[in-house]
Amino acid sequence: MAYEGKILRRALQRFEEDKRQREERFQSRREGVFQRQPRLREIEGELRATMSRILSSALRRGTDPRAAVEALKKQNLGLQEERRLLLADLGLPEDCLEEKPACPLCGDTGWRGDGAMCRCLRAYCAREQQKELSRMLDLGNQSFETFSLEWYSEIEDPALGVSPRENMDWIYRTCRRYAASFSRESGNLLLTGEPGLGKTFLSAAIAREVSAEGFSVVYDTAAHIFERFEARKFGREMGEAVEADVERILDCGLLILDDLGTEMTTPFVQSALYGIVNGRITDRRATILSTNLKLEELGRRYTPQIVSRLEGEYQVLPFFGEDIRRLRKERG
Repeated sequence: MAYEGKILRRALQRFEEDKRQREERFQSRREGVFQRQPRLREIEGELRATMSRILSSALRRGTDPRAAVEALKKQNLGLQEERRLLLADLGLPEDCLEEKPACPLCGDTGWRGDGAMCRCLRAYCAREQQKELSRMLDLGNQSFETFSLEWYSEIEDPALGVSPRENMDWIYRTCRRYAASFSRESGNLLLTGEPGLGKTFLSAAIAREVSAEGFSVVYDTAAHIFERFEARKFGREMGEAVEADVERILDCGLLILDDLGTEMTTPFVQSALYGIVNGRITDRRATILSTNLKLEELGRRYTPQIVSRLEGEYQVLPFFGEDIRRLRKERG
C-alpha cells in the first residue's frame, strides 16, 4: 500500500511538525515543574552526569568498573527516591519528567523495526490523501452512510423487469462490498447511466473508504487525465509535475476516472485510454470508470479493443431512474 510521493512528503512534514510541537509542550511542562521545585532540576542533572563521571574515573585508573557501577546504582536509586518524593509533594506522578512517545509501536519514528510504515504515519498519509481527494469530491457528505434510496422510484421498469430502487439497492451493496474488501484482487467497475443518478456519489464513497484503509487513490475526470497524457507526449509542459501526474495515474492502487465520454475523442485519446485500461489490468491495479454512455455507445466512440477489455474485465453497474438533482430542486 504505497502512497505517491507528494502525499508521503506532506504526511511526513505534518508528522514531524506534530512531533516537534509535542516535544515543545513536554519541555514547557517540564520547565514548569522545575520552577515549582528547583531541586528536581538538580536531580535530573545529577542523574545524567553521575554515570559518565564514575565510569570515566574508573576506566582512567584501569580498575574494574563493576564496583563503580554498584556505587552508581546506589547513588541513582537515592536520587530517584528523592525525586519521587518531591514529585509526590507536588501531586505529580513519578514519571512526569520522562518524555514518552505518542506511538509506542515505533517510538514516534513512523517506521516499525521491520522497515514497514507504522500505523501512526499511515494515518497521516490517509488524511493527506483525503485532502487531495476532497479537492474534487465532497468527501464530507458523500459516504455510504449518507446515501439514500428514497430518490429512486419503486415502480418497475417493464423493459428491465426491476425498479430503479431495487437496481440501486443492488448497486449500492455491490459498491459497499467492493470498498470494504478492497485489495489488488478487487477488479474493476464500470458505472454507466444518465447524469444525476449517483455515479459520482458512490465513486466518492468508495474513494473515501479505500483511501482510509491506506491505499493510494486517484480521482480525476477523463478530460483532465488525457490532458496530462497529452502534455507529457507532446511536451506542452516541462518538468517533473507532468511526469508525476502520469505516474500516479498509472501506479495508484485505485484509479477512478470520471465523466468518460465527455472529452474530445481523438486517436491519441483512444490510444491513451487503451494504455490506461490495459496497463492497469496487466498490473492488477483496480480501476473504476464512470460514464454517461451505455456500453454500446462506448463501442461506437472507442475502439473494439477497448470495449473488449471493458466487457471482459469490468463489472458493469447500470444506473437508471430520474435525475436526482432535478428532483431535489423540484421538492424544494
